[in-house]
Amino acid sequence: MRALVVEKNDEGQTSASVQDIEESRLPEGNVTVAVEYSTVNYKDGLCVGPGGGLVRTYPHVPGIDFAGTVEASDDDRYKPGDKVVLTGWRVGEVHWGGYAEKARLNADWLVPLPDGLSTRQAMAVGTAGITAMLAVMALQDHGVSPDKGEVLVTGAAGGVGSVATAILANLGYEVAGVTGRPETADYLTGLGASKIVPRADLAETVKRPLEAEAWAGCVDAVGGAMLARVLGQMKYGGSVAAVGLAGGAGLPATVIPFLLRGVNLLGIDSVMQPFENRVRAWNRIANDLPMDKLEAMIVEAGLGDLPKLGADILKGQVRGRVVVDVSA
Repeated sequence: MRALVVEKNDEGQTSASVQDIEESRLPEGNVTVAVEYSTVNYKDGLCVGPGGGLVRTYPHVPGIDFAGTVEASDDDRYKPGDKVVLTGWRVGEVHWGGYAEKARLNADWLVPLPDGLSTRQAMAVGTAGITAMLAVMALQDHGVSPDKGEVLVTGAAGGVGSVATAILANLGYEVAGVTGRPETADYLTGLGASKIVPRADLAETVKRPLEAEAWAGCVDAVGGAMLARVLGQMKYGGSVAAVGLAGGAGLPATVIPFLLRGVNLLGIDSVMQPFENRVRAWNRIANDLPMDKLEAMIVEAGLGDLPKLGADILKGQVRGRVVVDVSA
């Protein structure tokens, strides 16, 4: 089978190449999946490159997401021919992942592919899309409805931001998309954004803990100083779903927005989500994400493209969602 294999030499330098390897090298697991598609996330960029502290042992096959068809199963929940999708559970980091034509893993980590979604569409969604859906669900669970006002999406042209923008717009929200790439404005309005906010407008940290109330909700993929600034602009009782740290892990903020405006800061994790919530999120994706909008996000790729794409996503140079055909 073909796989993208990352190796580390004696000097600690890593290299990635497409290789033909024996299926017997696959790790232990009770389900074997014929992988059809994978995708590229920020973590994949780290794992294809220097590892970012995520990869424990080499050689390694990255790919934190994949979708495909069950080939063999020792678990009653899945049988050969079933379509399945995998996101999270540290697959592609600690456990060999989806950048290969086959994967073997624990059945507990799989989710049945929802009706109405193809394996290709599932990987256009991937971890980024499920994270976006979990963020939207969290905002709704905390009372952020379309009539409350605009919802801000930071890092809007990235994977999480693109899917969040399309879902929110489809659900009737007015979406303001933050981007540092002016050339993505038409792309974002095509996904449903009603306003484009230049990143520079929110990049500067201000001394005032509160500013004018502007946003009913926010899906934040940036963190750092931008998240701190957004917290001070939230409407009373508004909620921010924090999904990423592209702008840094620090939070130079005060507690004033929480105490005086009742703002909620909601942490979103997709890696260890329980099965039931994963199923809920995938079913919501199938119902609430317009497939034409999803198609507009897709960039096609093969295994040989992954070393460059991994480097590009770490630099913030990948727009939308990459669909990796592992047979190409």
